[in-house]
Amino acid sequence: MKYGYYVFRSWFSEQWRILREKDENCKYDAFISYNSSDEQWVMEQLMPNLEGNGSSFKLCLHHRDFELGRDIVDNIVSAVYSSRKTICVVSRNFLKSEWCSLEIQLASYRLFDEHRDILLLVFLEEISQRQVSSYHRMRKVMLKKTYLQWPGSDCTNPTQAQELFWNQLRRAVRSGSRLETEEETGNFETHTSDENGYLLP
Repeated sequence: MKYGYYVFRSWFSEQWRILREKDENCKYDAFISYNSSDEQWVMEQLMPNLEGNGSSFKLCLHHRDFELGRDIVDNIVSAVYSSRKTICVVSRNFLKSEWCSLEIQLASYRLFDEHRDILLLVFLEEISQRQVSSYHRMRKVMLKKTYLQWPGSDCTNPTQAQELFWNQLRRAVRSGSRLETEEETGNFETHTSDENGYLLP
């Protein structure tokens, strides 16, 4: 799929309206970028833990919030720019999807253009460096910003591990969008895995 033209067409047609919106004017707290094969996890795990369970985040999801009849690229651009954050649910299927690639590219454009901390990466499975090597923007984000690894059910204490995972993700979504220095964020930028296989804040 040759979507470069559509990316730039949508970029310039939409930015005049929402590119410089402040956080308080954003319609959503987070746009969720995911492959359809991971929809069950999004519906059964992510949605209840971010929109329910005492949380009050408003998420933007393809199936629920995209405007019917509107060009898909325009929907994606609007979702990225009308949300304070973009959460990419990364799996092997995500990396194979051209639409998911477009979504993370647009979020990366916004991050580097506005210098705003708007992109969060959640890895559903272990992804080798070789598999990520062709995704230059993702690798750049991984080197500089926080990302989380879903602990799954095969870790030492899955209940405790998953509870910590959701607390970390909620905190990341709540955090301000201004890019902060390492000194300001303390150990929130650490990418070290613990024995359960997920990344500590």
